[in-house]
Amino acid sequence: MVLQIMMLVIFFGSMVGIGLYCRRNATDVNGFVLGGRSVGPWLTAFAYGTSYFSAVIFVGYAGQFGWKFGIASTWIGIGNAVIGSLLAWVVLGRRTRIMTQHLQSATMPEFFARRFDSQALKIISAVVIFIFLIPYTASLYNGLSRLFEMAFGIPYFWCVLAMSVLTAIYVIAGGYMATAINDFIQGIIMVIGIVAVIAAVLGQKGGFIASLDGLAAVSDETVSATPGIFNSFFGPDPLSLLGVVILTSLGTWGLPQMVGKFYAIKSEGDIHKGTIISTLFAMIVAGGCYFLGGFGRLFTGDPGIQQNAAGGIVFDSIVPAMLAHLPEFLIGVVIILVLSASMSTLSSLVLTSSSTMTLDLLKGHVIKDMDEKKQLLTMRVLILVFIVISAVIAIIQVASPVAFIAQAMGVSWGAMAGAFLAPFLYGLYWKRATKMACWVSILFSSIFMTIDMLSNLGVLSVQLGLLQSPINAGAFCMLVGLIIVPVVSLVTKAPDKKLVENAFSCYERKVTVRQSEALGDSE
Repeated sequence: MVLQIMMLVIFFGSMVGIGLYCRRNATDVNGFVLGGRSVGPWLTAFAYGTSYFSAVIFVGYAGQFGWKFGIASTWIGIGNAVIGSLLAWVVLGRRTRIMTQHLQSATMPEFFARRFDSQALKIISAVVIFIFLIPYTASLYNGLSRLFEMAFGIPYFWCVLAMSVLTAIYVIAGGYMATAINDFIQGIIMVIGIVAVIAAVLGQKGGFIASLDGLAAVSDETVSATPGIFNSFFGPDPLSLLGVVILTSLGTWGLPQMVGKFYAIKSEGDIHKGTIISTLFAMIVAGGCYFLGGFGRLFTGDPGIQQNAAGGIVFDSIVPAMLAHLPEFLIGVVIILVLSASMSTLSSLVLTSSSTMTLDLLKGHVIKDMDEKKQLLTMRVLILVFIVISAVIAIIQVASPVAFIAQAMGVSWGAMAGAFLAPFLYGLYWKRATKMACWVSILFSSIFMTIDMLSNLGVLSVQLGLLQSPINAGAFCMLVGLIIVPVVSLVTKAPDKKLVENAFSCYERKVTVRQSEALGDSE
């Protein structure tokens, strides 16, 4: 216990110290929100990865989907690395950096406003982001606090309070640069930690081969009558597995806190390096988390795996139960690992939400005269407000019947990625994309995910079949958005030619590059 507390004190002290050190980089809006658009590949790649993976993944998704799909849940981590990281950087990285700087946009709603010439589109986007980031943030506290209760016996309330205060200090003080540096340190901890934890957990069951044999012997007639189904290539439900892969992988393309990382990267060479670093990071961390969760059924009967009132498994208790019997030092490593993942994601979410509300909703609309100093003050106040709201919801949520981490994240990711993925992607690549198409995509996903959420809470009596699950509903909204935008664009009035040509002119600007990146004309 003393060792674990010492590790936490060192960790917390480092995070706060970095936040205070980075105050000099957060003296204007560009520095506070984007780090001056001069962040290198390692910091950007780790900021992307650590914002991607949190306690939601390690505790919630790894536990739930490892239990449902067995070892096949590893495909989710592979999808996260290939689609959510590699392809996201290749498809979005360069174009996002170029066009957002050209349009002088620091947030996704501001990009929509300037790319499609619509202040109303900016306002509705800011509202959607602020509303749907809250359940995601609340879910971070949930997963982290379960591990703290397991290791220290600290009540849930105090866990939430401590995480809130510490994150608020370093984000308010240092802005984006503080989160990027902290994310880098936290990312290193995550990589080392997940490898050590996998080895230790499987060691409890005789090693990797013995664990696979044990998983092959597990049967659950309520899921499948096929022998060894939890040890199979695609698991007992490949279609639902595909839905999870789509939501957690393609979803990053439309999440403002993820796409925002591309705004701040420094150069072309940094994008190439960042792509490789981010992909490897995701393969280790996400692949490792889901791989570990795939062995959850080996711990069936463990007293740490809880049941709800209806007799079903409390999925969020699976991973903590798998870790409860590790040596004290490794439990300390796990706590720091999940704390790192959660605080990095939380800092990214609150910074995204506060900057969006300040720059896109309040500035020029609610507060007409808002100079640089007022903008910085407002963002810092809103960071605090957002953290308080999400913490209160987290405390209320833990006593509610809908306490699964994956559900809260599914609603948040589904609504935002479904709303913004297609408008943002087509906005970067297609001149014919129209303002009306963006409106339809944003409203469709926001309304559909709200109905899905209210249906699961029992407020509305709507039967959505396979889409009743927020995971499947979110994946559905993303795919539908990719169809809605081109279809609506083709049947509505084309955008102003001058506006479009101005936006895309940034891609035509000639630059000099090394021959290793492009052959000269004489070649």
